[in-house]
Amino acid sequence: MKKTLLVALLATFAGHALAADFSLRVIGEQRIATGTLFEGVEFGGISGLDRAADGRYWAISDDRGGERGTPRFYNLSLDYDAAGFNGVTINSQTFMQRPDGSTFPSNARTVDPEGIRIAPNGNMYWSSEGNWSGNPASRYQPFVREMTTSGAFVREFATPAMFNYVDNATTGGRSNKLFEALTVAPNGTIWTANEDALVQDGPLTSISNGSVVRVTALDPVSGAAGAQYVYALPPIPVDAVPGAPFGPDNGLPELLAISDTQFIAVERAFAFGVGNTIRLTLAEIMPDTTDVSSFDSLVGATYTPMRRELLLEMPITFDGITLDNIEAISWGHTLANGNRTLVLAADNNFSGTQVTQFIALEVSAVPEPTRYAQFIAGLGLMTLTLRLRRR
Repeated sequence: MKKTLLVALLATFAGHALAADFSLRVIGEQRIATGTLFEGVEFGGISGLDRAADGRYWAISDDRGGERGTPRFYNLSLDYDAAGFNGVTINSQTFMQRPDGSTFPSNARTVDPEGIRIAPNGNMYWSSEGNWSGNPASRYQPFVREMTTSGAFVREFATPAMFNYVDNATTGGRSNKLFEALTVAPNGTIWTANEDALVQDGPLTSISNGSVVRVTALDPVSGAAGAQYVYALPPIPVDAVPGAPFGPDNGLPELLAISDTQFIAVERAFAFGVGNTIRLTLAEIMPDTTDVSSFDSLVGATYTPMRRELLLEMPITFDGITLDNIEAISWGHTLANGNRTLVLAADNNFSGTQVTQFIALEVSAVPEPTRYAQFIAGLGLMTLTLRLRRR
């Protein structure tokens, strides 16, 4: 029997906060096996997902150009309804382009694509973690860029230099721990975040301690960086098995804006020999949340982080589904019964022991009868805060 989760939604109607209960139901999953080819290139590495106005989805692969081919993104169709998840169709494959109009090379790690979101003008924003190397000539910095749906470069945003890879061991970004999260707020602001702590901000997450990351605003008009807020990551929930070749890790791979100041955050922890633990949280910039954009280091600093509320913890196997490396979240389509949906996607790391996974969830409203009309009106305003919690 399906597990039912409660979701609390605050909808603003006529100037008043209105609360209603929801249930969140797992519709089902679809998997694409590692090794599947599309147009002669291996499909996989899905690290970002966003739904377009035409109902299709844009998905980005985190192939750095050294795994399976030229860095690329896909157009997908996801076929599901209230009865089940029926299939995934790969419609097209497009290669991202550099500012000079060339594609990224397929035999060098010059970029690490992670996030993708549709811009209000129909273009797309995408993020890269870059590539760390001890050799400066082979070192590529992280970035957030805008491109067309054909992959053509439009512009690059001015992300703060504090995220850059540098030679010293006291500041800068950590390899493979930078711009994974990417989202667009209703007011057009682009938000990105590093996956785990910068060197100057303290240690990485571990079983015994959490860490902090910086959620940074990017202005869609000027392209400049703006305010920056701290998101506190908790300790890793599950340790790796004894003798594991590497320790467990945790990180913030994605954000999904639900208002100008509120987000669903995806936390993804992995323990070798155990599996993935996925947490969905409500992250909110409160009036007293500190703008830390001027802070050179967060170690020993006094600040108030974003409010973080655990919405849903999904252990290794959840509702009969073994979770893979979930790194993406998107709003899905509206079902025939009027209920909204969410879609999660997993990055298979091009590993034969993993799969590309899509999970669809149905969000069902269960308002109090006397408030039903107000609820419908409030939902239409699209000013909401989604809260998930287990019954």
